[in-house]
Amino acid sequence: MASFPPSPSRRVDKMVEELMVWVLRAGGWASVLVTFGIVITLVKESWPFFEAVPFGRLLTDTMWTPLFSEPQYGIGALLAGTLVTTIVALLVAIPLGTILAIYLSEFADAKFRDWVKPMLELLSAVPTVVYGYFALLTLTPLLQKIYPDLSQFSMLSAGMIMGIMIVPYVTSLGEDSMRSVPMLLREGAYALGDGKLGVAVRVVFPGAFSGLAAAYVLAISRAVGETMIVAIAAGLQPRMTINPLESAATVTAFIVQVSLGDLPHGSIGYQSIFAAGAVLFLMTLGFNLAGHALRRRFHRAT
Repeated sequence: MASFPPSPSRRVDKMVEELMVWVLRAGGWASVLVTFGIVITLVKESWPFFEAVPFGRLLTDTMWTPLFSEPQYGIGALLAGTLVTTIVALLVAIPLGTILAIYLSEFADAKFRDWVKPMLELLSAVPTVVYGYFALLTLTPLLQKIYPDLSQFSMLSAGMIMGIMIVPYVTSLGEDSMRSVPMLLREGAYALGDGKLGVAVRVVFPGAFSGLAAAYVLAISRAVGETMIVAIAAGLQPRMTINPLESAATVTAFIVQVSLGDLPHGSIGYQSIFAAGAVLFLMTLGFNLAGHALRRRFHRAT
């Protein structure tokens, strides 16, 4: 059988396809190189700090005051504020986001879902500084009616608003994961006499848990790395406390606070910014690795 040479249009399509493959490959390598650049910068700038400050001192000191005349380097004070605000945010975002995802996936009609989902995703487009002032000027006065001793700056107010901000991450990814569960599983549960709620809770939710785990990890990483909300509403005073009704500084709030000053390059105060950033990077990396392992485990189980 005689073979015919490819047509000019086919050759153009092949060239465009090869070009797009190289563009996508370059984009993937660019993200890897940027990540390596961030790691190298953090290690290079924070290494002198960790040489001057023993690691044991980071754990034993109770205050984080690297700019004082008698500095203390208890980074636990910053980690406590970060973890408390993150936990408060997750207590708001994960239940609310999961319930909304189940409702949009299993109960809402198509028109309502197509209208509500973009409206929810608009919450993630609001500047975080707006959320911060909303927490400070609106939510905090409301909470003070419930807790009269609540100060103007509190981790509770910042964490609750931060949770509302990350609800779209949980809802959007969770709803996409639930809709990807095969319809055959739903039909089998219906055939056995289960109702809509039972199917959603006992069939769809476990089947989509690998995707939900990814949404939860993204929400955790987003909450840990949030800056403006906690800097405005939670306070800027590092404090070793787990009481959400008190004010405290987070790692990101400290970085913002110190970066606004005129610190000489190479000073211990300047290096403390990168040391705090390195600790935050390791925290986020740990959460992502744990989420990846959890996602693989449940994906293999389903």
